[in-house]
Amino acid sequence: MRADDTIWSTEALLKLSDNPPMRPPGVQSVSELSGRWWVGHTRARFEKTFAWDMAGRGVGYFLPLIERVRFSGGRKRRVMLPLFTSYVFFCGGPDVRRAAMTTNRLARVIEVADQHRLLEELASVERALGAKADLALHPHAAVGRRCRIASGPLQGIEGVVVQQNGRARVVMNVSILGQGASVEVEAGLIESVN
Repeated sequence: MRADDTIWSTEALLKLSDNPPMRPPGVQSVSELSGRWWVGHTRARFEKTFAWDMAGRGVGYFLPLIERVRFSGGRKRRVMLPLFTSYVFFCGGPDVRRAAMTTNRLARVIEVADQHRLLEELASVERALGAKADLALHPHAAVGRRCRIASGPLQGIEGVVVQQNGRARVVMNVSILGQGASVEVEAGLIESVN
């Protein structure tokens, strides 16, 4: 057995339908959620459990999940993995922050200074996930030309153009994490943002 088989074996036990929703039930977009946004830095592999805790308490949250195929025990399995490992975004007042800390699933809570910027960044990631784009984690803030996707299902999403293996990708940064998600797009769909 390889070392990474044991890591995914606990994930593979969940049926796809047993994963928490990315947002609380009945919420169509992160922009509908009100309150101050916080970033929950979870203990290792506690993102989904923390999201279930927040849903059970009626707290607004966002846990971007991506579907991946993993091989475990000689079998091919589809699993839902957090896009940003160990991070869940949630909103509410100081009482919600305290309640989140009492779940014993967080290592810390990161305060968000620029609420508007975070919400815009999360909305971009949410739209890309909703369009079934094949997102990949981009582990550091991208450096390059700022652009906007001019047409197609991802129209209006802004990010930074990077080249990866000769393919044009647009990186949607989540600046508070120093990470982002990248999506491949046709070069003709990209326009420069001044």
